[in-house]
Amino acid sequence: MLAAAVVATGVGAYVLSQPVKAFEDADADRFEHGDAARGQVIFALGDCASCHATPGQGDRLRLGGGMALSSPFGTFRPPNISPDPQDGIGHWRGIDLANALVSGVSPAGQHYYPALPYTSYSRMRPEDVADLWAYLRNLPPVQGRVPPHELPLLFKLRRAIGFWKLLFLEHDPIVEDPSMDAAWNRGHYLVEAVTHCAECHSSRNILNAIKPETRFAGGRDQEGVGFVPNITQARLAGWSREDMVTLLTTGWTPDGRKVASSMADVVVNTASVPREEREAIAAYILSQPPRPTPKP
Repeated sequence: MLAAAVVATGVGAYVLSQPVKAFEDADADRFEHGDAARGQVIFALGDCASCHATPGQGDRLRLGGGMALSSPFGTFRPPNISPDPQDGIGHWRGIDLANALVSGVSPAGQHYYPALPYTSYSRMRPEDVADLWAYLRNLPPVQGRVPPHELPLLFKLRRAIGFWKLLFLEHDPIVEDPSMDAAWNRGHYLVEAVTHCAECHSSRNILNAIKPETRFAGGRDQEGVGFVPNITQARLAGWSREDMVTLLTTGWTPDGRKVASSMADVVVNTASVPREEREAIAAYILSQPPRPTPKP
């Protein structure tokens, strides 16, 4: 009986932790006809270059990966996502990108680590993924494989990520609120699904998932180099939409300070998109209720 229970437990764990793709091959065609111009906007808002651009050179569109991304669990190395067929994603299909972003699953059927913020991207609309794919596949190919992640042995067991996903990965679509204006609804989608602001501006529990009560209220920087500020009304009370748009365009705050560190790179991205996208982000961020800043 004990042996049978052990076997049953093992089989159950194997089934529950397996990588599950959101899209099957029958869905492949829907990701092959995107609009590259719209994809460029999604690329910028998704902060893709900030992690995947090759370090040590100035071209943000050379997506050879390889930067050292520190975390409490070790050092991650964002991969080469250029169209190079050997070292990048030139051999991918659009549906492979969709499953990576929405499900956190590789074309080979392995879990990706949530250092890729698929806990936010999981709510992206398929048409935006298709547009992003149309843009990515026209960027310059970059040769070179990135170094492997530098993780303790325990965290190299990717299968365990399947249990983490059962607890923390949601696929609920962003639903428009008819009581709010178009800018707010657009901002709701962008902030929660594409720009993934909460991934940095929140505190995390022992399993490194966002604590809901601290969403947008700030938290320790995941790279261990400071504290990411509260962006709810607890800190931004008195800011106008124009103040926030200015921040997302120039990096300057209403009190004459300029953002730095990773936020400065975010501003490079947001400054490149149409103004109405920044206005939408501002509308949603400034609608967030005040939440107390967690203790560092």
